[in-house]
Amino acid sequence: MKPLKTGEKNPALTLGLSAISIALVCIATMFFQVYVPATRGFFNIGESMVFLSALLFGPFVGALAGGVGSMLADILLGYPYYAPATLIIKAAEGFLTGFLNGRSPKLSRVKWAALSLSLGLLAGGLLAAVGTLFYSGHIELTLGRMTLTLEIPALFWLALGLIIVLSTSVISLAASPEVGWMILSVTIGGFTMVLGYFIYEMFFIGWLFGIEAYAVAEVPFNIAQMIIGSMVAIPAAKVIRRFFHLSE
Repeated sequence: MKPLKTGEKNPALTLGLSAISIALVCIATMFFQVYVPATRGFFNIGESMVFLSALLFGPFVGALAGGVGSMLADILLGYPYYAPATLIIKAAEGFLTGFLNGRSPKLSRVKWAALSLSLGLLAGGLLAAVGTLFYSGHIELTLGRMTLTLEIPALFWLALGLIIVLSTSVISLAASPEVGWMILSVTIGGFTMVLGYFIYEMFFIGWLFGIEAYAVAEVPFNIAQMIIGSMVAIPAAKVIRRFFHLSE
C-alpha cells in the first residue's frame, strides 16, 4: 500500500496532514494509560495513530506525528522526563513505518506467510518470556479519573504470548502479501520504539533526571502497544483508503 505523496514536493499538504496527525496521536496517547511504577512510564494506545499516520501519509508525516504528538502527551500527562526521548524514538518509529510501507517488494504469498508467522513467533515469545521472568505483580490502571491497582500473574503473559502466536499464524495464512508487508513495516517501526525506550531507561533517564528505572519491566508493555497499535492501524488504513478511493 503506497502512502499519499507528501514531503518536499507537497509542503502544504504535509503541514496540514501533520497537524491533524499530531493532534490524533496526542489524544490517543492521553486517552488511556496504564502506569508502570518500575519505570515511572505508562502504557498507552498512541501507537495506533502513529502507525496509521505513517501508513496513510508516509514517513515525513509519520515522523512528525509520532515524535511531536507523543512528546506533547508526555508533557501534558506529567511525564516530562520522557519527552526528549519520546520525540526522537517515536519520530523514528513513524518514519521507519512509513518509509518501509512505501517500498513493498514483490514476493510470493508463501514467503509472506512465512515472514508473518516468524514475526508472530518472535513477538509472542519475547513478550511471554520477558513478562513472565521480569514483570508479574502490581500495576496501576488509570482511565480518566479512576485508578485501579491490579495483580498480573505470570500466566497472563504466557497466555498473551500464545494468543499472539496463534492469531499471527491465522493472519499469515489468510493475509495478502500487501498486508504481510504492512505487518512487517509496523513491526520494525514498533520494535525500534521498544528498543529505543529500553536504551533510554537503561542508560540515560537516571543520568539526565536522577530516576531509577527498571528498563526490562516496560518491554512487554511496549510490545503490547506495538501489537495493539498494528491491529488498529492496518485495518483502519485499508478501510480509509478504500472509502476515499485512494490509490493502493
